[in-house]
Amino acid sequence: MGITQELRGTGVALVTPFKENLEIDIEAYRGLIRHCIAGNVDYLVVNGTTAESPTTTTEEKQLILDIASEEAKGKGIMFGMGSNNTADVIHKLKTMNLKGVNSILSVSPYYNKPSQEGIYQHYKAIAEASPVPVVLYNVPGRTGGTGIQLATVERLAQVPNIIGIKEASSDMNLALDILRVTPKDFLLLSGDDMVAVQMIAAGGSGSISVLANAFPESFSLMINHALKGDFKAATQELLKFSALDPLLYEESNPVGIKFVLDQLHLCKPTVRLPLVEASESLKSRMLKAMPAKVR
Repeated sequence: MGITQELRGTGVALVTPFKENLEIDIEAYRGLIRHCIAGNVDYLVVNGTTAESPTTTTEEKQLILDIASEEAKGKGIMFGMGSNNTADVIHKLKTMNLKGVNSILSVSPYYNKPSQEGIYQHYKAIAEASPVPVVLYNVPGRTGGTGIQLATVERLAQVPNIIGIKEASSDMNLALDILRVTPKDFLLLSGDDMVAVQMIAAGGSGSISVLANAFPESFSLMINHALKGDFKAATQELLKFSALDPLLYEESNPVGIKFVLDQLHLCKPTVRLPLVEASESLKSRMLKAMPAKVR
């Protein structure tokens, strides 16, 4: 199976469970991975936004990757390797043990506001240094500015070792344009659970999901229905989460999903500063919005 096939379907953007003392909860992390694999996710996404990667050390990143590699049971691992410091990404690519990793997910540079040419050169340098294929990550809501513009995606799709994009702008017009200007085997992965079915209907390859931490079986079933063209069945699964999903982001991700995971006894709701746990008002609304019955 080629890498583009391995990354079709559902990738779960794993949270990093913390104990109350803010240390990584290794047993909870193992349990969460097993829960997701039992729910038929297709691959694991480690050290992404949902993993609170800005607040974990390099040693902790290596730890969670090592644990994921041990627990993966043959599932692929996409490892988050993004920064606004190109040289730092390249250094980590050269020095970290990437055993089990089949791809890198790299967010577009933030804060220092590079031009589109700067974004292009950033990704080109990472792709040339990476021992595994690279997936772009466009999330303007977190990185500011216009994100990775269409013309830049088109150029980057021609760079060897860049195989796809996680598109989290929720802009379906942009998604359609990406499909139009990139090669047929260039992966378009939804970074927004609520538009995943639409994106697959347009020609996308799957989703990197937050919801799949808590509800892997139902979410994976939804994605599989969509990939098979059964959009009515896919939409029925999607509607189970339509009330809950927007609440997960109201006080920033992964605050919401960690509260849900706590309700399911999968991990504590603990997050590291500058994030704080969900407010009482949000907790109450999330409890009411949680699906009464999911697979």
